[in-house]
Amino acid sequence: MKKRLRLRQRSDFQKAVGGRRFHTGRALVGFAVPTQAPENRIGVTVSRTVKGSVDRNRARRRLREVARSGLLGPDSPLSQVGIRYDVVLIARPAALEVTYADLKAEAALAALRLANFKP
Repeated sequence: MKKRLRLRQRSDFQKAVGGRRFHTGRALVGFAVPTQAPENRIGVTVSRTVKGSVDRNRARRRLREVARSGLLGPDSPLSQVGIRYDVVLIARPAALEVTYADLKAEAALAALRLANFKP
C-alpha cells in the first residue's frame, strides 16, 4: 500500500477506534471515522492475542492485501458513498484460519456496514 493510503500515526488510529462506526466479525474488527483527507486511508493492526510474531506478521500481511485489493479500489463501498474514511482493521486469531476468499468477503461486508452506518 502506498504511504498516502495508510494510517501511520498513533493519534489517527485512536481517532478511528474511538469513533462510533464499527463492525465486528469472526476474523476482523473494523472501525471507521469520516475524515477530510482526499482519499480513504487504511490502518492494519494485530493484537497480542494472536500468539507469535510470525503469526502476527502473517495476519497483518493478509489484512493489508485484503484492504489494498478490496477496500481501496474504485468499486469499494467506502468509495461509492462520497465520504472519505480513516479505517482501522484489527485482526483476530481466526484471520489465520479462514481462507483468503472468506477474509476478503468479510472485509467487504465490513466496508459495506461501515459505509452505510446511519447515526
